[in-house]
Amino acid sequence: MRPLLRRLGGIALSIALVLWGAATLSFLAFRVLPGDPVSVMLGPQAQVGEAVKDRIRADLGLDRPLWQQYLSMLGDLLRGDLGTSYQLRLPVSEVIGRQLGATLQLTGLALAIAVLLAFAGVLLARRPFARGLIATGELIVLSSPVFWIGLLLLTVFAFGLGWFPVAGSRTGASLVLPALTLALPVAALLGQVVRDGVEAAERQPWALTVRARGADHARLTLRHTLRHGSIGALTLSAYLVGSLLGGAVLVETVFARPGLGRVTLAAITGRDLPVVTGIILFSALVFVVVNTAVELAAPFLDPRLRGARVPAVPALARPEDVE
Repeated sequence: MRPLLRRLGGIALSIALVLWGAATLSFLAFRVLPGDPVSVMLGPQAQVGEAVKDRIRADLGLDRPLWQQYLSMLGDLLRGDLGTSYQLRLPVSEVIGRQLGATLQLTGLALAIAVLLAFAGVLLARRPFARGLIATGELIVLSSPVFWIGLLLLTVFAFGLGWFPVAGSRTGASLVLPALTLALPVAALLGQVVRDGVEAAERQPWALTVRARGADHARLTLRHTLRHGSIGALTLSAYLVGSLLGGAVLVETVFARPGLGRVTLAAITGRDLPVVTGIILFSALVFVVVNTAVELAAPFLDPRLRGARVPAVPALARPEDVE
């Protein structure tokens, strides 16, 4: 019982430290930016006197010393209060809640497409000619900015062929191009990792045993090496989730979709610190939760990670691998 409590305590402490670090960095980043935050929030066209600006600073607490602002922010976060948006005048939790659904739709579909494309690429790459094409395509995608991929897809499939809407989010078809834009870089990276893992698994002794029992290459890949090769991709889960959330900022902007990405961009441009801090904390929490889940799930997928309780040989040649 005590080891479990220590493990849970360590996880809780890690989450708290990550969230504290994310909140602190966002606070410091906004304070080192040049310019007056109130003037930036009001915009260059606002005809407002200094007296009005001073009143706005007092209302937002920006006239206090930095250490007081920092401690006030930490106190609010400890109470679960993310604050109120400077621009929208709404609670930050409400701002995030309104846009979260659209971003989850986009990232969820993008992740599904990325996994399908990655595994399809692994299966098709069994032939040397197809492997070369797939490897070249992965390199091109990984070397291209996300917004450039989105603009290219818009040019071909929206403006050129007219298969999908140019922008908006009214129909399901409008989600296809943004999700594909977000999925392609993830699929390229995931495909490389899984393919390397599959090839490494095929060099293991148990793979030779499976072949000796009469299994063809397709059976070996689908029933055995693909599962073993996917273990390496599991460790990238937190990174991939972070890539999807980060890429959503550009994708939602290019395709004029609602979501956390566009809200984040508008908040950064308008110096809306509570909104930026809230979204950063949400992203950090998702990252930590996914990373913790992967860490807890990895021993169940790979017995070699369970320590001395599982011998090395059975981990490589389990009964179901040589049936």
